[in-house]
Amino acid sequence: MTNDSSQNRLDYGIILSVMLLALIGLGAIYMATVHDGSTSPVRAVIMQVMWYVIGGVGIFIVLQFDAEQLWRLAPILYGIGIFLLLAVLVLYDRQVAASTGAKSWFRLGPITFQPSEVMKPAYILMLGRVVTQHNTKFKHTTHNDWVLIGRMLLWTLPVAALMMLQNDFGTTLVFLAIFVGVILVSGITWKILVPIAGVGAAIGGMAILLVTQTWGRTILAKIGFKAYQFARIDSWLNPSGATSGDSFQLWQSMKAIGSGQMTGKGFNHLEVVVPVQESDMIFSVIGEAFGFIGSAAVILLYFLLIYQMIRVIFDTKNEFYAYITSGVVMMIVFHVFENIGMNIGLLPLTGIPLPFISQGGSFLLANMLSVGMVLSMRYHHTSYMFSQEQESF
Repeated sequence: MTNDSSQNRLDYGIILSVMLLALIGLGAIYMATVHDGSTSPVRAVIMQVMWYVIGGVGIFIVLQFDAEQLWRLAPILYGIGIFLLLAVLVLYDRQVAASTGAKSWFRLGPITFQPSEVMKPAYILMLGRVVTQHNTKFKHTTHNDWVLIGRMLLWTLPVAALMMLQNDFGTTLVFLAIFVGVILVSGITWKILVPIAGVGAAIGGMAILLVTQTWGRTILAKIGFKAYQFARIDSWLNPSGATSGDSFQLWQSMKAIGSGQMTGKGFNHLEVVVPVQESDMIFSVIGEAFGFIGSAAVILLYFLLIYQMIRVIFDTKNEFYAYITSGVVMMIVFHVFENIGMNIGLLPLTGIPLPFISQGGSFLLANMLSVGMVLSMRYHHTSYMFSQEQESF
């Protein structure tokens, strides 16, 4: 640890970006709940503030852990995350499952909690540990790089399998994005990455072919695809085809954003009804109220946050930290890209919320803890030397 004061070691750029996104989120949630009418706007805002406070406490706690302590905690937190993902398959909230089809929520009185959000920072830490451990022991050869990919998959497949059992395809994609982000900076040769990317593109092309053809949908239905998933794809491909049915949510979101035009209608002047506007469709609130300028400002704020996180890697020069930051960055980037993309009709609806803005306690807490891990890098600013005991896999 350096001799600098705690104030000098805090990254106020990241903190300020998160605070600004939080303020935007509180305003957007207030507007959405005012016009939704299903819940009290004041209560919704107070609950979100409460989760911000809990997240702030979480960041303070994470700041106390340096690289060595995070290294030791990684397998413990991963194990806790796996246990919770198993437990929710039995103890899931029946009411949420009936309305969404996903067995991915606990209910504790009036509070619902999604254990997959706990798994995200734990999974990032574990991947960072696995890659650092491997690269410390082995040089980068084609054989060793394949071994590394295999080890990463060993820690990824249980998470992906449990997420699919919960019927939560959107969150599964988040873990895949984290996996890709870490693997891209792990030092694996492009002789391996390029063919893998080609295979991935081919699978993606085949998936598009399957979902757009009747015979393909028959195959997908036999392997577990649900009717609501096909409906989401149909609404994405043709949002104007069933504006009073399956395409209603997407069509209304596009209408709300378009009606905001350049400068928006102003704070709390929403006119277009959009389902789940306080959570998954929160960007439609920003687009309608503040227009293109306000929407672009929010996107720019995310770019600044990501830039400041990446800058931490170069300042600390710590391999373990680099992989952690890559995972956090990819997690946030995927959420932002997918959420905004589905709000404007660029991507299918997947139930992915917008980081630091959408309503949701466990999701917000996961993002705050992930930011805390990045902040701890500059706070401790050490080059962690791994002992022989820590190098053993």
